Amino acid sequence: MPASRKTAEPPAVSIEELIQRLEEISRRIENPDTGLENSIALYQEGMALAEQCRQRLQETRSQLETINPELSKHRPESGRPKDLFGLES
Repeated sequence: MPASRKTAEPPAVSIEELIQRLEEISRRIENPDTGLENSIALYQEGMALAEQCRQRLQETRSQLETINPELSKHRPESGRPKDLFGLES
């Protein structure tokens, strides 16, 4: 096989799918039947997904500010509450 052959990368998960999974995790954690160990595992997964969302949103914000520098002048200071995973609601 040629050395230059690349392995196929899995398709990126959309931000909407990440958020949908976070919502599902949140519902499962809130269910008393989930159990402590499963809740902890779900929380860890949720934190990792929330970080992916934050990174994607920051990348998107940077792209938009590159396209339209005026947007960075009008960025509101956030005082909104955060959810279980540290994301603004």
